[in-house]
Amino acid sequence: MSGQKKFLEKWKTEYNFKTLVSATVSLAVSVIFALYNGFLGVYHRSLWYGTICVYYILLVILRGTIAFTVKKIPRQETQRKTRNRIYLVMASLLLILNCSLIVPVSLMVRQQTPVNLTLIPAISMAAYTTYKAILASVNLKKSRKASDGLVRLLRTISFIDALVSILTLQNTLIMVHANGADIGMKPMTAATGAVVWAAVLFLPVSEILNGIRVIKGTK
Repeated sequence: MSGQKKFLEKWKTEYNFKTLVSATVSLAVSVIFALYNGFLGVYHRSLWYGTICVYYILLVILRGTIAFTVKKIPRQETQRKTRNRIYLVMASLLLILNCSLIVPVSLMVRQQTPVNLTLIPAISMAAYTTYKAILASVNLKKSRKASDGLVRLLRTISFIDALVSILTLQNTLIMVHANGADIGMKPMTAATGAVVWAAVLFLPVSEILNGIRVIKGTK
């Protein structure tokens, strides 16, 4: 019981601890989501599912590396430069990774994304994605005040994860409803795909610029 009380106390009072726990849970969910898309990619021989699978696997590796750094490298004056460099490298890798999303976005716009789902799983996915997006948005806003750049980067990744989930959900709902044949959906998917892609590029660029400022400030 004391262990549970200690956990709850740390959850309420330590923002970094709360972020690490949330990141661990998100890692597990992302692994499952990546494997699911990987299975569909093989089953349907679909490049769309394959690229989403690879994206999430790389995102899991990136998020796990950051969480490991937050836990293992203490926030001490002697370690500040090391943490700041890692922060800048991770933000740069995130930008490179997000650039690769142009492949699934272009496939979605051309509706080359076969889906074999009924309406009920799609609605369930919509409910979960909505919850995920709201929670990630709230946490991202709170993280802007965090002094630890790596912790803030974890929250940024969670928000990007939610944006990509929204993109995947949109594709699923359109394809389930229209069976992939509604040409009139192309302008909408192009617009939302462009907005999401621009957002997932802007966020790591913002983190990179912040990392450069922080490193210059510590010299």
